[in-house]
Amino acid sequence: MSREWVLKTLVGLGLSQVEAEIYLFLAQTGPLIGTEIACALKLYKQQLYRSLRNLKCKGCVKATPGRPALFSAVSLEEVLDLFMKSKVKQAKILQANRDELLSAWRSLPEKD
Repeated sequence: MSREWVLKTLVGLGLSQVEAEIYLFLAQTGPLIGTEIACALKLYKQQLYRSLRNLKCKGCVKATPGRPALFSAVSLEEVLDLFMKSKVKQAKILQANRDELLSAWRSLPEKD
């Protein structure tokens, strides 16, 4: 399994390219502080911390409470489970709203 394939798969699941790079880097290296991650991946700190915040919200990364915080990747198994649950939930919502959406679509006026 190539690194590029893993990154592409993570992006396909809903991570941005930068988020996928950060997640994979942390999964391979273990816990690090933000400045170490930014330096290794050649990212601006603002971009890094925004991406880390997104990864934390998605459940892909954990951080220690102290300063400087240590960031670590959640296991890939847990991340895949989170994404699968999210996709199933999205599919159920789409299914529940399908008829209403189709009805609204059909009632839209046609363009000339």
